[in-house]
Amino acid sequence: MIARLPVIGRLPTIGRLLKRRTKPSEGGSIVVDGARKATGGKARTRIVMTMAVFFGIYSSIAGRLVYLGFQNPDMSGVPQNRVTASRPDIVDRNGEVLATDIKTASLFAEPRRIVDADEAIEKLSTVLPEIDYEQTYRKLKSGAGFVWLQRQLTPKQQADIMQLGIPGFGFRTEKRRFYPAGETSSYIVGLTNIDNQGISGMERYIDDQGLTDLQASGLAVAKDLKPVQLSIDLRVQHIVRDEIATGMDKYHAIAAGAVVLNVKTGEVVAMASVPDFDPNNPYNAQDKDRLNRMSAGLYEMGSTFKTFTTAMALDSGKVTMESRFDASHPIQIGHQTIHDFHGKNRVLSVPEVFIYSSNIGSAREADVVGIDGHREFLHRVGILEKMQTELPEVARPTEPKVWKKVNSITIAFGHGVSTTPLQTAVGCAALMNGGYLIQPTFLPRTQEQAMAVAKRVVSEKTVEGMRYLYQLNAEKGSGKNARVPGYRVGGKTGTAEKVINGRYSSTVRFNAFVAAFPMDDPQYIVLSIIDEPKPEKPGMGATAGSNAAPIVANIIRRSASMLGVKPDFSHENGATLVSYQ
Repeated sequence: MIARLPVIGRLPTIGRLLKRRTKPSEGGSIVVDGARKATGGKARTRIVMTMAVFFGIYSSIAGRLVYLGFQNPDMSGVPQNRVTASRPDIVDRNGEVLATDIKTASLFAEPRRIVDADEAIEKLSTVLPEIDYEQTYRKLKSGAGFVWLQRQLTPKQQADIMQLGIPGFGFRTEKRRFYPAGETSSYIVGLTNIDNQGISGMERYIDDQGLTDLQASGLAVAKDLKPVQLSIDLRVQHIVRDEIATGMDKYHAIAAGAVVLNVKTGEVVAMASVPDFDPNNPYNAQDKDRLNRMSAGLYEMGSTFKTFTTAMALDSGKVTMESRFDASHPIQIGHQTIHDFHGKNRVLSVPEVFIYSSNIGSAREADVVGIDGHREFLHRVGILEKMQTELPEVARPTEPKVWKKVNSITIAFGHGVSTTPLQTAVGCAALMNGGYLIQPTFLPRTQEQAMAVAKRVVSEKTVEGMRYLYQLNAEKGSGKNARVPGYRVGGKTGTAEKVINGRYSSTVRFNAFVAAFPMDDPQYIVLSIIDEPKPEKPGMGATAGSNAAPIVANIIRRSASMLGVKPDFSHENGATLVSYQ
């Protein structure tokens, strides 16, 4: 028989066992706390390792960013911010907008994303038929990141291209210049290029005054740019442009131009030249016949120069209104013979020399003053100096390197030197405004500001004499066709033979007429030119009195009230000779 030990007797009870293990005095707590510590340590290790991994990843990214930040990225092909830099509005003296920025879309492509270049070009040509296939294909196959395809699209073109759904094509919003007046003021306001930078006219002048630097620095913000106000009156500008365009067509000429100048301030109120161009579509702006003839064209101004010859003679003190000059015979000098177009073949007084436009009499006036005095006077009144004004397109006058007697004689009646029509008007203004040469400006200027920069060039007595002669010439001389009832117009014609193949042609002319009004106190000079005019109708004349003078009359008739000149019919009498006692 197998003996069995009592279980209860051999094993402690569960209760005693638990009690024994949980008694702090017996060290039971060491077992439980040790397990907890082991588990917590592993968790902390895993957290630290995870943080280390993330820290390493972000450290790598940060390091890469810092590295790239110090590199010089290749920005070729990516449009620069200056492309869309703002420009200030240009407004006339009354606040009418002449130039402003408008938003436009430009089409670009990302060649790396182009799947089928041939298909893309084929689709694009349905909207832009003028696109260059070969050039566009090369761009799309270049693999570049960015290429321009077409700048400054119309809203309709943009919408049509978007409907094509060509992958890899996109649009960038840019700014382009818009000219509400179109051709009317194109030569004055000027042009910008495809990147909205001024390249001619007052647009270029504005850039030269610091706008380019503002654009480059990103400071050309539209809201911070104040409009640039010009001295131009858009209403008068329209009249001037309309009259010269009509005159060029009416007299079958190759070109025409005119300017309205404030004699008290030097402000150019209006100036135009035709042929011109539309600045909103300047496809022909670079054609050889597109030239601002008023400031950038050089011409022999013909008999308008007799204004300066007579003024010079009077201002010298060697000639008075009562002086007389023998014009009964032509002047022979060297191989040249000087004669009058409509000669009186007798002795002429100074007023007669002027109103009959005698070449012989003018040559003798110059001879009294002398060669050196003649040259000095023309430089003094600015005729042979480069004109100082805001407009960049200004030509430098030409003159003989060495003046001889033959030069002085021919220059006396406007042959042998070339100058611009605008500075001819400026010189005439000095003979009407009291004797002060004031450089012209296309910006607003008060009379006080003008006098601060003015230079006296002739005496008041000379001015009185020239005002009288201008008025007399309109009453009895070649300026009759420039008269406008109520506005007391005076002036001087100029019919110059043009040089063709190195010789003066008797059939090809450059005509001009310079006028001042109102003659009792001149406020404005109006000068018109017409290049190679022909008779309006068979049998009619083609001299300045029959074409350039009527253009001036029409300009004054239509614009005088806008210029603030009130008509006065009390002076519609003959000119009165001033006293030179």
